[in-house]
Amino acid sequence: MQDTVNMAAESEFDEEEEPSFSDPEDFVDDIDDEELLEDVLRERPLEADGIASVVVVDNVPQVGPERLEKLKNVIHKIFSKFGKITNEFYPEVAGTTKGYIFLEYASPNQALEAVKNADGYKLDKQHTFRVNLFTDFDKYLKKIQLSGNMRHWFEDPDCRDQYSVIYESGERTAIFSNDPKEPILVEERARWTETYVRWSPKGTYLATFHQRGIALWGGEKFKQIQRFSHQGVSLIDFSPCERYVVTFSPLMDTKEDPQAIIIWDILTGQKKRGFHCESSAHWPIFKWSQDGKFFARMTQDTLSIYETPIRHKKSLKISGIKDFSWSPGDNIIAFWVPEDKDIPARVTLMQFPSRLEIRVRNLFNVVDYKLHWQRQGDYLCVKVDRTPRGTQGVVTNFEIFRRREKQVPVDVVEMKESIIAFAWEPNGSKFAVLHGESPRINASFYHVKSNGKIDLIKMFDKQQANSIFWSPHGQFMVLAGLRSMNGALAFVDTSDCTIMYIAEHYMASDVEWDPTGRYVVTSVSWWSHKVDNAYWLWTFQGRLLQKNNKDRFCQLPWSPCPPTLLSQEQIKVFLILTGDLEGPQEQKDRLSQSKVSKELVDKSRLMMEEYRRYKDSAIQLYNQQRELRLQLRGGVVTDELDSNVEDWEEETIEFFISEEIINLGDLDQWALACEICIWLPHQASVGIRGSRCIAFIHLFASEPSGGASLLLSFLLSDGCYVCQQRWSLSHRKED
Repeated sequence: MQDTVNMAAESEFDEEEEPSFSDPEDFVDDIDDEELLEDVLRERPLEADGIASVVVVDNVPQVGPERLEKLKNVIHKIFSKFGKITNEFYPEVAGTTKGYIFLEYASPNQALEAVKNADGYKLDKQHTFRVNLFTDFDKYLKKIQLSGNMRHWFEDPDCRDQYSVIYESGERTAIFSNDPKEPILVEERARWTETYVRWSPKGTYLATFHQRGIALWGGEKFKQIQRFSHQGVSLIDFSPCERYVVTFSPLMDTKEDPQAIIIWDILTGQKKRGFHCESSAHWPIFKWSQDGKFFARMTQDTLSIYETPIRHKKSLKISGIKDFSWSPGDNIIAFWVPEDKDIPARVTLMQFPSRLEIRVRNLFNVVDYKLHWQRQGDYLCVKVDRTPRGTQGVVTNFEIFRRREKQVPVDVVEMKESIIAFAWEPNGSKFAVLHGESPRINASFYHVKSNGKIDLIKMFDKQQANSIFWSPHGQFMVLAGLRSMNGALAFVDTSDCTIMYIAEHYMASDVEWDPTGRYVVTSVSWWSHKVDNAYWLWTFQGRLLQKNNKDRFCQLPWSPCPPTLLSQEQIKVFLILTGDLEGPQEQKDRLSQSKVSKELVDKSRLMMEEYRRYKDSAIQLYNQQRELRLQLRGGVVTDELDSNVEDWEEETIEFFISEEIINLGDLDQWALACEICIWLPHQASVGIRGSRCIAFIHLFASEPSGGASLLLSFLLSDGCYVCQQRWSLSHRKED
């Protein structure tokens, strides 16, 4: 009975309509996952979990299996200082490590500490570690993808360099590729900068100035790479490695939050540190070492040296320090301390970070000084103005430090005239000096020899020059008389000390060499002179290529090129291997230097190609008609000029024109005159020597009416020298 009731109930339930769990058509779901599953989602793993503690170490030695264990021990000893290493991975290819490794720490803070302290660690001369967080790679990769190829101009098949131009008093800025015929516009924008522009040391970035800060641009289309907010920024400076940029603003600065000088990380855009600054008169305030690992600042009796990444400060207490300068070739710093009562002035060369003094030079009776490093750091010149005892005049000594030689010997060049300018040859051992008083300014060239002598090579006197501009690769230079000297220019080859060309660009205010040393630009800036604003392009030999007039032209800086990665030996091998390309390249250079327009050259090339096609079709038709020609000419081959020579017949035909009898009595003197001629054997018929004399006899005979005048004109133009002299002497006597 109970079973029957249950069955009835189930049948009734089956007959009922099933409930619908679907949302109505106008339903709006206003509850998100965060609200619905807040507790669950709070504990979900993040994408960076597990890799935030991983660092990537680059520039690690590449070793085989036999040295891998030793390398691991060295790496572990260095990086275990910053925390517990839980995992490490050494990628390999063909049994050799790839040169980079992955290390995992116990916590992200330990990984961050490793990046701060180990980045830039110098393992040996060939290996300096670069350490980054693994999580930073996506950020850097996106930035690279957005900006494109930052060295795109290197792919130019014609190897053109770039330069920027500001004109219309700063309203317009343009980027051009240099070409001998005419500049090629790459990019142009209105109000791109509010004051001026500055290229980074390797040409990767272009910095523009704005009231709120600076912006960095780069890539093929010069997209914005980074921006740094610094109100009222007026000056900037890059580190040599392009990792940091220093900005200066004269506006508000507080003791609690120094804002006058800020050092920024270019890749991340982060502020690394701020500094106070009372004056920017001696900009840059911070001076960088050649590798960008150290930067230094001078304060009262103190030289503060910082190490990058910016964390450690090492101060040197140097009483009375007045100036310092880093060597462009090594981490060596030169500083100057003036005289103090009985203590002489001194120049000190100090190695860093060891602080080893490698040379000290004491000097007396010093009035003024100036430090000049040669670009490779091989030599240091200290220009010292002195007043020797017992004299009233000022004598200038050039103290030349031979940095690469043992114990750093010092040579002295003394000059008693006032010094106008001094400049080292960038890649050599020569230097140039402008000395004297206008208008008797002399240019002297010296050579620092390896035997310990400094020779005067050449001196040009009475030069209109107040500035020296060496080519970036040495040997060639421009002696320029800028501004008040009306733009006088002298192009000099210092290999034999000859002036190749003398020119003038009236009121020129600036001279800029291109990075290759092939071209040089002279310009008249609107900032210094309000008329004749233009820039001219010259070859290194002084040949003027272009005159580019720009309305209110202001500035033209060239984009620098990074140093080559090849050694001198590799460059020599490369030049030998590419010697076969010189012919086509020279032909291409000659074509590029031609004044003919590109359109006309293309038109001539098309006409030549059309002619060659027509010539080929005509030759083909000519060959096809050979059988027909033989039929028409009875089997005689006439395709060549000398065919069937044996069938030729020679016939001479003479035509009588006229006959005239000439009295040769008047020509006796010419017969005497021509007896000393030695051109031809004796001619018995007329008693005259000389082919030209025979020629004028026949010419005289053919023109009876005007024979005398015709003879005279012939003698004075084509007759032998003796005949001309005899004619003039005889007629002078008759006249």
